[in-house]
Amino acid sequence: MAAPSFSTATLTPVLIHLLRGSSDLASVAATHAKLLKAGFASTLASSNHLLAAYSRCGAMNRARDLFDGMQHRDVISWTTLMSGYAASGRPREAIALLRVMQFSGVQPNVVTFSTAASACARLADEGLGRQVHARAEVAGCARDAVVATTLVDMYGKAGRVKDSRAVFDGMAAPARNAVSWGAMLAVYAQNALGNEAIQLFAEFRTNGSGLTPNHFMLSSAVSACAGVARLSIGKCVHGAVLRLGHGNNEVIAVALVDMYSKCGFYEYSRKVFDRIEQPSLIPYTSIIVAAAKYGLGSCALALLGEMVDQGVQPNDVTLLGAMHACSHSGLVDTGLQLLRSMQSKYGLAPCPSHYTCAVDMLGRAGRLDEAFELAKEAQIEGKEPLLLWNSLLSACRTHKRLDLATLAGQRVSEFNQDVAGGLVVMSNAYASAGQTDNAAAVWSSMRRRGIRKDPGCSWIEVKDIPYVFYAGAISCAGARADEVLMLLDELECKMREKGYKGRLGSARVSDGHEDDGDEGKGVMVGVHSEILALGFGLLVVPKGMTIRVMKNLRMCSDCHEVFKLISGIVEREFVVRDLNRFHHFKMGACSCNDYW
Repeated sequence: MAAPSFSTATLTPVLIHLLRGSSDLASVAATHAKLLKAGFASTLASSNHLLAAYSRCGAMNRARDLFDGMQHRDVISWTTLMSGYAASGRPREAIALLRVMQFSGVQPNVVTFSTAASACARLADEGLGRQVHARAEVAGCARDAVVATTLVDMYGKAGRVKDSRAVFDGMAAPARNAVSWGAMLAVYAQNALGNEAIQLFAEFRTNGSGLTPNHFMLSSAVSACAGVARLSIGKCVHGAVLRLGHGNNEVIAVALVDMYSKCGFYEYSRKVFDRIEQPSLIPYTSIIVAAAKYGLGSCALALLGEMVDQGVQPNDVTLLGAMHACSHSGLVDTGLQLLRSMQSKYGLAPCPSHYTCAVDMLGRAGRLDEAFELAKEAQIEGKEPLLLWNSLLSACRTHKRLDLATLAGQRVSEFNQDVAGGLVVMSNAYASAGQTDNAAAVWSSMRRRGIRKDPGCSWIEVKDIPYVFYAGAISCAGARADEVLMLLDELECKMREKGYKGRLGSARVSDGHEDDGDEGKGVMVGVHSEILALGFGLLVVPKGMTIRVMKNLRMCSDCHEVFKLISGIVEREFVVRDLNRFHHFKMGACSCNDYW
């Protein structure tokens, strides 16, 4: 029986259908050849389908050759090629096409503008983004929901949050969909404006015209709660996640692991992680990093072994988390072995962060000579050496190695930015050694160079409201300020009975973590911020509940001792999240075993 014959009119739709479903370059090229043979490859519709197919395959040179050979191009042709360039990591070429397009006589549409704005977002280029925005305004497309949403994202990626909000507010209320709200929420979360993101989420729930949050919006809301450690609101969002049926969404699960970890609930993080049926790289990495923050070195290493056994290949962030866990648990040799075996065992070359972590690990353990040699050997550039030498400097100050502290301090002083913390530590190292002239000289140099250290602060959340305290400033406690100071005085007396030698409100050498005052003498008058937050918490947090304090810098050794003593005196549990890790105080002891 003879094979059925197909006319070109019948064959062409079949070939076009094949193009729409194909993402294999060989198949697309074969279909292209058949269209050429049939004499239909030069039609506008066929060319546009070929453009889209080649772009899906990432064959942008072929797509451009086809585009340049087209006798007629419409808005679909231009937009398809632009989208291909943007998707293949060539956003500048996508934007360049928009410039050329305006001279071609073809008017861009909303898809064209949203594609161009998305390309600007990839570049985080505010200037190009504004040009695209202006052209969209002239064309009357800027208020379209898709274009406006992309502009919100673009300005957010460029760090222009106010411009993002202006575009969002300019959208007609009916035009705002869940994607638009989610884009604005993500802008706040990505720019470390967690409280603003939370406020917007509340506004969405009230004024969102009955819209249901999608999983991207819920993930951003959870991430915002993590950024500002807003546990109670994070729990509410978690409840919404479960009610809306997103409990098995891995993206949200990772955000929840991070949120509970940053809010001081590792056990909740682990429960969320354990409910993920087949964790991939990102969930495993998140829970390992969480374990590291709590100093759970053995747990982090067990998780690393488990993920490898499950066939999940760790990346450099996973291994950095495992090394941090070793550093905060005193597992120095294990951590060093991880560093040395990265290339051979996992095929990953150590990056600057791994060397900085290893130096920090050795420094915490008092193995300063080894740390100093490793710091000298590490071939790293940019800002990373500053982090490395700052870490070593802090360890030298802790272990009273003024000789190495001086050498590390010299390296730190060579940088022009972000050096304030290291120089304060250097000054305190001199002060601790009785070299007050050298300590004063460091401060004098800082003033001469215009270097100031950001003040340390601590905050506590009570009934969804964060209360932020600064050293020596009790005004945040409002009407209960005097009660806080009276309580701290009483606790100081009881601590003295247990052998405490310091004074909560006296002038004393700081640990390089709080603002040391304008005079720069290495002393601080007033109570440290975490102590004030604790005092306030003892008054307002009901007995039986754990008091959780967040801090933007490292907890000093004196405050650490105070928290231990007070936890035993009042028989309550405290959790402190500082810059590096969590401390869980209970009955006069800390989970870090005084190793942090």
